[in-house]
Amino acid sequence: MKVSRQILPLIVLAQFCCTSLWFAGNGVMEDLIRHFKLEPTALGHLTAAVQLGFICGTLFFALFTIADRFSPSRVFFVSALLGAAFNLGIFLEGNTLLTLMAFRFLTGVFLAGIYPVGMKIASDYFEKGLGKSLGLLVGALVVGTAFPHFLKGYGNGLAWPLVMWVTSGLALTGGALVLFFVPDGPYRKGSSGLDLSAFFKIFRKPAFRAAAFGYFGHMWELYGFWAFVPFMADTYASMNTGTGISREMLAFAVIGIGGPACVLSGYLSGAFGTKRIASIALSFSCGCCLLSPFVFMAAPPALFVVFLLFWGISVIADSPLFSTMVAQNSAAEQRGTALTIVNCLGFSITIFSIQLLNYLREVVDLQYLYVFLAFGPMLGLVALYREKRLA
Repeated sequence: MKVSRQILPLIVLAQFCCTSLWFAGNGVMEDLIRHFKLEPTALGHLTAAVQLGFICGTLFFALFTIADRFSPSRVFFVSALLGAAFNLGIFLEGNTLLTLMAFRFLTGVFLAGIYPVGMKIASDYFEKGLGKSLGLLVGALVVGTAFPHFLKGYGNGLAWPLVMWVTSGLALTGGALVLFFVPDGPYRKGSSGLDLSAFFKIFRKPAFRAAAFGYFGHMWELYGFWAFVPFMADTYASMNTGTGISREMLAFAVIGIGGPACVLSGYLSGAFGTKRIASIALSFSCGCCLLSPFVFMAAPPALFVVFLLFWGISVIADSPLFSTMVAQNSAAEQRGTALTIVNCLGFSITIFSIQLLNYLREVVDLQYLYVFLAFGPMLGLVALYREKRLA
């Protein structure tokens, strides 16, 4: 079935625009801490609030099979509209850490109708070459996530209120693009009705479980790494004087380089196999976790930056591949629910890794902090190996 060439670029652009909401708070975190007189630990709390909102949102979307029962394009638009609105809640008078966390939480809730639903829309259009399509889509998520850091760090940087307005405006634009130019795909199979048991049925297939657990291990590392990249720059600067590294631009580069990495991994998966490329990327990022203490202590600035860039590539390159395996091992009428469930559980795990790092930064030497992120990739690799052996 022929699909318009404009569809995939439109979905990718919309995904980039809408996911700029994700780290809008992180991009201006220093300003928020000063403006609202918050403690430094607000970094972990506000990041975790978005993740928790996303978890609750995906749980609701999955239990009630929203993306399979209703038009995914309309679900995407409504979610973008509401996510943009709650992103601007930061401007209300009298905000405290608790109210800021509430607005970041609600932004996360409606990101649940953007990221996994965007993947659902892509899977409804591209049954063949799904890995390449999701590589582009997750790449857009990555660059969108990094974009607030770019807005804050480029040149003299934008004032923090303008960063929040720009990200909300982008989200509205992305939602409108999908609503008006991306109708429901030709391979979409609508669910016949509410099926609360779908949440449990999809895990019966061993290949699905392996893909899901590989993704869970990847997620333990990913958002802990992304959230703490600016803090990594500060830690390295405190241990090595005169580095001259811009924390904002380093964060943008390290997170943003994952966008091209996702595209490349999508193409490589077509030539060498989805599971193989995912396993290689997971192994590399695990190695980065284990090597990080030596880099903090002994690497010159140029090597430190190169190391973080390589880590930024390997930590995300497997993400679209795990999503591809999840989609391919799900029934068409349950695909949206399956993607949403796996996202829900995966992002639940990020809460624990982020808060663990938030706690450990006070009790361990900082150069050893990121070794603890290696546990996730290790368990993910075990799950992939076990499924391969059983197969």
